[in-house]
Amino acid sequence: MSDTFPGTFPFAGSSYRGPAPQYAQLREDEPVVRVPTAGGVDAWLVTRYEDVRSLSADPRLSRARACGEGAPRVGGTMHTTPEMIISLDAGEHSRLRKLVAGAFTLRKVELMRDRVQQVCDELLDEMAAKGGPIDLVEQLAVPLPLTVIGELLGVPSEDLRTFEKWARAFATVDDRAGGEASLEGLAKLNEYIVGLVADKRANPTDDMLSELVAARDEGDRLSEQELVTFGFTLIGAGFDTTANQLANSVLALITNGGTEWKRLAEDPSRIPAAVEELLRHVNLFATDTSGFPRIATEDIEVGGTTIPAGAPVLLSLASANRDAAVFADPDRMDLERSPNPHISFGHGLHHCLGKHLGRMELVVAIEGLVRRFPDLSLAIDEGELPWHTGEINHTLTSLPVTWGD
Repeated sequence: MSDTFPGTFPFAGSSYRGPAPQYAQLREDEPVVRVPTAGGVDAWLVTRYEDVRSLSADPRLSRARACGEGAPRVGGTMHTTPEMIISLDAGEHSRLRKLVAGAFTLRKVELMRDRVQQVCDELLDEMAAKGGPIDLVEQLAVPLPLTVIGELLGVPSEDLRTFEKWARAFATVDDRAGGEASLEGLAKLNEYIVGLVADKRANPTDDMLSELVAARDEGDRLSEQELVTFGFTLIGAGFDTTANQLANSVLALITNGGTEWKRLAEDPSRIPAAVEELLRHVNLFATDTSGFPRIATEDIEVGGTTIPAGAPVLLSLASANRDAAVFADPDRMDLERSPNPHISFGHGLHHCLGKHLGRMELVVAIEGLVRRFPDLSLAIDEGELPWHTGEINHTLTSLPVTWGD
């Protein structure tokens, strides 16, 4: 480890505007480096784009080993259980992923666009009727993806807000509190899905969870615990990340005088490309990694450095997305950037199953907002915005906005 190593992981200074400043130094000087972590163990941190992308698809890095019994605890990373799809390696992961992958293809997602547009328009109608200032997190960023994933999986609408509280608690990791909120949220989600699975088994409907129940009962392709865990994993992943990305993206667009917001309002055809740049530039990850460590199953040579077998490995997606070797002027938000090969959805085996759905929801939401509220602006000073600390993602507790005179 370098004598000048800049701090303990996760580093201070990360924000939605970008990763902690130490990453620029590491990309330049020590792109693969052993770091002390808040969990009390050392881990290998990888920061350059090509290395992060390559290792994301490297079967010698095991997610299963990282969440099994006795696995090293790396501070600032998310609690997972062995049954979760994000905790599995190739064979078992592929078995589960195939059961739901068809629902998230680009073609299937496009068939959902009209319904997503309808939900978005209804929320924007409510927003306009209430008048500003209004909390965009409560009014749009959370209920839009929550409603969409809830309907996809068959969660009753009256349960969605309660489910939101548990899913957000599950995504919270605060080592100062021993992760108790995350574990409590996990327990509540598990209990809820057990009951919902029983309901779907007795009265199946046209939704993904009913299909998973059938896969369990007819072909025994899912264990009961896998079925339950799959249900709450999909719901939690299906709304929390999109909600945070949407809120943070709107914030990035309406700050600095709102110049970029006004440009999109004048030419909405630019929004799909803008969403790709927002996915790259707006840093979702509070730890600047995806939150999920891996374990090297054998010695791995990366850029002249050997990561030893058995070592925890952290891949910094946020740092990779700021690599000047791939992105010109990487710290500048360029809504017309092309090409834009960001890896915000990950890469390889564990790339985000819902990436097409997430992209579509962001495009629909931003298109609706700029059409209805071309002069949208912050209702308070940016420095007064409330951010939740201890979260895997950079999470706005609220985003007060206003418009008009």
